[in-house]
Amino acid sequence: MRVMVFGKATEDSEKGAPPTAEAFAAMDRFTEELVKAGVLVAGAGLKNSAQAKRIVFEGPGRTVIDGPFAESRELIAGFSIWEVKDMDEAVAWARRSPNLGPGRSEVELRPFLEAADLAEFMTPEELSAPRDGERGKLGVA
Repeated sequence: MRVMVFGKATEDSEKGAPPTAEAFAAMDRFTEELVKAGVLVAGAGLKNSAQAKRIVFEGPGRTVIDGPFAESRELIAGFSIWEVKDMDEAVAWARRSPNLGPGRSEVELRPFLEAADLAEFMTPEELSAPRDGERGKLGVA
């Protein structure tokens, strides 16, 4: 199963404060462990919300909202995609992740929708066909 791991923003990350050299090195080591274990599919840090935009959809209308956005605890500072056997394995890996700041931080794990989750909307041929190099998974890029 694939999971998206969201690193939640903090007040420090929204201010653009970089992690300490020690925290950065710890995250590098953790990332290398994920790669060696074949768990890490992709990942990246994100710039703070002052450099972001939101698009609000309301019926046919679209509204663009410039950052920064309030409530840093609701924002994402980075993400990674992991390939794991189940949610328990994802939680076990996440518990090993270093804390990049001195205070409280948070990650959120969300499983991807897979082809089987959408079976009622797909033909048997679509369900069994590999997509984007994946083994019968819904590979949406």
